[in-house]
Amino acid sequence: MKTVKLGDLAVSAIGLGCMGMSQAYGTPDPAESKRTLLRALDIGVTFLDTANAYGLGHNETLIGEVLSARRSEIQLATKFGIVVQDGKRGIDGHPDQVAARCDESLTRLKTDVIDLYYLHRLDPDVPIEDTVGAMAKLIEAGKVRYLGLSEVSAKTLRRAHAVHPISAVQSEYSLWTRDPEAHVLPACRELGIGFVPFSPMGRAMLTGTITGADTMDQKGDMRSRMPRFSGENLDHNLGLVETFGEIAARRGCTRGQLALAWLLAQGDFIAPIPGTKRVRYLEENAAAAEITLTADEINELDRLFAPENIAGDRYDASGMRSVDRD
Repeated sequence: MKTVKLGDLAVSAIGLGCMGMSQAYGTPDPAESKRTLLRALDIGVTFLDTANAYGLGHNETLIGEVLSARRSEIQLATKFGIVVQDGKRGIDGHPDQVAARCDESLTRLKTDVIDLYYLHRLDPDVPIEDTVGAMAKLIEAGKVRYLGLSEVSAKTLRRAHAVHPISAVQSEYSLWTRDPEAHVLPACRELGIGFVPFSPMGRAMLTGTITGADTMDQKGDMRSRMPRFSGENLDHNLGLVETFGEIAARRGCTRGQLALAWLLAQGDFIAPIPGTKRVRYLEENAAAAEITLTADEINELDRLFAPENIAGDRYDASGMRSVDRD
């Protein structure tokens, strides 16, 4: 597996997003999740991404139980900042919470140090300088190696980076979510910061496995509540994916591999973390690191998935309010 530098942290070019093993995309399969985590390390997918909010701690616990004996092989990333109280989601980036949340994650992950520690979402009530200042103390204490931010604007990133070096920004980025290209990616290039796309295959839309609303678990699947996956928006977007499939067939790869290859072509500071809970898809995703696209192929994909061609927002109105934008 090729490697990518996120600041000074070297990670596998293709990582593994672990959220779906605990929540959001239908019913978890614990046995297959364990097989997937172990297989990831065997094939060189060593950049693992979790968060304290995933399954309310379950995801970190799963990783700790399965992989503690192989900790030295992993570049381990987790996040804090999203809180759930009385069934309602909120954001807490207050400095006095940072150390406690980190200690909880260390315990669940069964490790002494976290390689990359992110603020999951910007707390609008707390200056980013204050939160990052508290995060920097974790490095001084030897509990964290590098700092990251998730879903922040370029303006917020610059303010944070002035307090302590930020190694990575994690945001949704894929062929059908191009928002970071306007401001955040240029800022990362300028400042030497890595970029970690989550949902790099459009929450599986780009893989072709979604053929209609009935292919999503309506109870346990967060996508059924997202505008892009609903009604006429879904019908329109499925048409784009059909054309995308024709391009992938011509290229001799799967849709998912084509989506990941396109992301890797956007810069050598980009390390996507496709999420899966199944060995089959893990192996398929990892193989995308060996695909090199031509300039003509990249341009064709850019035109097909130009932002104006996509129907529907990423999240509903409340979800979009949690995203810090320029």
